[in-house]
Parts: sequence; structure tokens; C-alpha cells
Amino acid sequence: MFVRSVSRNLVRFGTPSVVAALGVLIITILALFVPPFIGMADNGDYFRIIYSNGLYFSAPDYDQQYLGYFVKEYGIFQYFNENSASLFSSQSLFIRMAIIVNQWFNSSLLFDIRFQAAIYLLLYVAAVYLLVEALTWKLPAKRGYLIAALAVFLFADTGYTAYFNSFFGESIVWIMTLLVLASGLLLWRKRYNDYVLLAIFVISALILTTSKQQNAPVGLIVAVLGIVLVFIRKEKKYRLITWTALISLFVVGVGTYVLIPKEFVNINKYHAMTRGVLLYSEDPEATLKGFGIDRQYAVLNGTIHYLPYTTVDVDSQLLEDNFYSKYGFGSILTHYISHPDQAVKMLNLAARNGFTIRPPAMGNFEKSEGREFGEHTTFFSGYSLMKDALAPKTFGFVVIWMAVVIGFYMPTFVHAVRTRNARQQLRLGLVLMLMLMGLSGVLVSIIGAGDADLAKHLFHFTATFDLVTFLLIADLIGKRLWGKQDEAVA
Repeated sequence: MFVRSVSRNLVRFGTPSVVAALGVLIITILALFVPPFIGMADNGDYFRIIYSNGLYFSAPDYDQQYLGYFVKEYGIFQYFNENSASLFSSQSLFIRMAIIVNQWFNSSLLFDIRFQAAIYLLLYVAAVYLLVEALTWKLPAKRGYLIAALAVFLFADTGYTAYFNSFFGESIVWIMTLLVLASGLLLWRKRYNDYVLLAIFVISALILTTSKQQNAPVGLIVAVLGIVLVFIRKEKKYRLITWTALISLFVVGVGTYVLIPKEFVNINKYHAMTRGVLLYSEDPEATLKGFGIDRQYAVLNGTIHYLPYTTVDVDSQLLEDNFYSKYGFGSILTHYISHPDQAVKMLNLAARNGFTIRPPAMGNFEKSEGREFGEHTTFFSGYSLMKDALAPKTFGFVVIWMAVVIGFYMPTFVHAVRTRNARQQLRLGLVLMLMLMGLSGVLVSIIGAGDADLAKHLFHFTATFDLVTFLLIADLIGKRLWGKQDEAVA
């Protein structure tokens, strides 16, 4: 009797969603907050976000730790901060919140990045709880706990959580994508209050869109595919709120693109040509001629914007007038469409980098730990290591994967369309939304910046791939993919 009572209470209070959230919480605390602390080394990008938010590099040997070592402490400006924001990002909201908490509990002089990690972790655990709740609600316990175990295996992986101890925007991208999916699935399941879930969905999508400049298409994708949300309820009030939210998302997506600083536009355009269009061209001079660019600039083929010594000043008016002004996103896209062989090579190059969660260039340990320069942690990294080793790294595999996933979800979608059940149409819409988010990351990276820092630029692709794959496996375990079984638990 006692054992049976304990089991009942465990099932009642230790639901699969609670178990998954606690598992992720405990493992991530051990990884990020217990020595040796795990984080991400700076690759040179931190300055773009920290100075405008009131922080500076305080370690005397910081320059020697680039790429190799994780640094957890930074100085807090004590006087007027003359540094303006080099780019707009919703990431700044979380950094400033972390600074305030740090000043309350730690120091007004030094910022410990683990306060930021703690804020991210709280949001992350909530997101994991909501996602697993959406997938296990009303499921038999055995299936639910199996899904929870898979969730811990994926979401507690340090390939993802190490970003929390860094100033990279990938933390925001990962958490907000998770919240978009979780809130969307809860709306599909009709679990919790629709208005609250809609608010979580829209706010998460807004933060995601504005977190990184390359995420500008996300707002457009969510706004268009999210139209089905309008029809899941008949009240005029709900539909007005939903239409307003979706239009706002669309406008924010356009605005995020328009507000990209000129400095970063030129850096990306330089790489789009020298590390993209020209990279696999058999005749770089002829390719440049096709863009109306003097063939002498073929000498830049393969170079990067940050080289200390170049044949021409990359920031000069000469290059502005005769190089940058000659092409843009549209003309590069047209070039790839008219040269499919080059496009396929670039897409396969992206696929080779698109299944690596943790970029190979940045180390995870502090210098004081005495580890090798750039060494990676293997603590709870089973999923990320397995994925990197086993995933077929070709774009053809990506296409097949998309076709298979859509094929699994299509029958219930068709049934929902025939029965005019808008809420049941949501699930495939969310799957397509995530797929297009990932593909937009691939296309924006290739067309916008060639192969420059490709593994890091493709983070959103690998994130959406994991979420869609996890969703499919969870629905297979839950037997929620076809007909009456799906309707019975929704």
C-alpha cells in the first residue's frame, strides 16, 4: 500500500513536464554554476553588445584569451558611458536585467556573467516545462516519462546551455524559439488560457526576431504562417488582438532588416562576394563582370574583411563606389538561381556546418582551470556529440528530412482542413514555421555573408532541426500522428 501510494503521488506531482524541467535545471546548474564553470570564449564579437550596455573587458590579459578561454567577470562602467549601441538587439534587455541583479547581490564594480546565465536558465526551464507539458498532457505515464527523458537528453546538453555563460545572442534565439513552439503547441492542445499563450507566443517571436539581425525574416514567417491563429476562436476581441499582433510582427521583421547598421551591411556584403559568390566560381573575373564590377577586384576572392593587411582598404570610398554599390541580396540570389551548381555547393557547405551545435573555435573553460587552449567540455554532451558525428551532412538529407516530417503530419492536417478545425491545423503550421526559420537562417547566411563564421551563423537551423525532430519522435511515442487517436488526446 505504501509503495502504491508513493507511486501515485509521484505520478501526480512529478509529472513528465516537472521531471523534464527539474532534470534540465539540475544538470545545467552542475554545468554552469559548479566548478569547473562551463561557458563560451569570446570570438571577438562581444564588444558589439557589452560596451553599449555598460560593461567593459576588465581582465588584463583578455586579448590573450580570445577563442581559447571562458571569462566570467567584466567591469561595470562607473561614469558616463559614451559608447552607443552598434546594433539593436533584444539581447540588451537581458544583459541590463542581469547587471541590475548583479549589483543587488554581488558587486557594483564587477559583473559576473553567471547572473545572466541564471536568468536565462529560469526562462529555459519554464520553456522546457511548457513544451513537455504540451506533448505529454493526457498521455499514459510510461510514454510521458519516456518523452521527458528524451527532453532532458536534448535540452540539458551543454552544447546548448554553455551559451548561457556568454554574450552570444544564440541563448536568446534558442530559448525564444523553444517558447514559440511550446506556446503554439499548447494552443493546439487547448491547454491553459488562449490569451496568455498567445501573449507568450507573440512576445517570444518579437524577442526572437530582434535578437539578431539575421533573424529579420523570422517575424515575417511567423506573421504569415501564424494567420491560422486568428481562426481558432470566433470572438471579435480575440481576432482583433491576434491580427494586431501578427501585423506588428511583420512590421518588426521589416524594421529589424532596415535598421541593420551600414557598418555591418558592408562587412556582410564583402563576405557574401569574396567568401560566397566568388568562392566556387570557375572564372571569378567573368562573375564580377556579371555584377558590373571591375574584374581587378577578383584579387579579393577568398579574403575576409578583418585581414590586417589587404590590397585595398575595405572601408574606403573606392570600394563603396565600385564594389559594394554594385550588388545586394537580390542580385546575389539571382546569381545563385542562375548558377545552380554553385548554389548546391554552398548549400552542401552549409549542411556540413549546420549540424554542429557548439562552434569548434571557442573553448569552454576558464584559463585558471589549466585546460588546453580552446578545449571543449564533454560534460553531458552526448546529444551534441552524437549529432555532429552521425548526421548526414548534405543538403539532400535536409530535403529528405523535411519531406518525411511533413509526410507524417499531413494526414491530420488534411483531416483538420476538411472538418474546418483551425486549431487542429496549428501543428503542421508550427512545424513548417520552424522549418522555414531554419532555412531562412541558411539562405540569409549564404547569400548575406558567404561561408564566413558559418557554423555559428547556422545555429538557428540546427536548433529548429532539433526541435522538429524531437516533436516528431514525441508524437510517434504518444501515437498522436493519425486520425482518431490524435483527436482523442487533443
